[in-house]
Amino acid sequence: MSATVTLRLDDVVKDKLEKLAASTHRSRSFLAAEAIKAYVDSNEWQISEIHKGLQEADAGYFATEAEIKAVFDKWKAK
Repeated sequence: MSATVTLRLDDVVKDKLEKLAASTHRSRSFLAAEAIKAYVDSNEWQISEIHKGLQEADAGYFATEAEIKAVFDKWKAK
């Protein structure tokens, strides 16, 4: 199932979208839907990971000072 959504685009973005649609032989609608889906998926994942991290922090799951130092030492420029 799909739904119709109306949005406003800056003229520059709209022109770029039209050129991209023409060069890829896809509709503006298809490209916009794909871009929105990628944005939503990425942000949904990020927010989920933040919530998981907060739950771990609330439960007291923290790295020790020695563990943190080991990571910094591993990546320190020599």
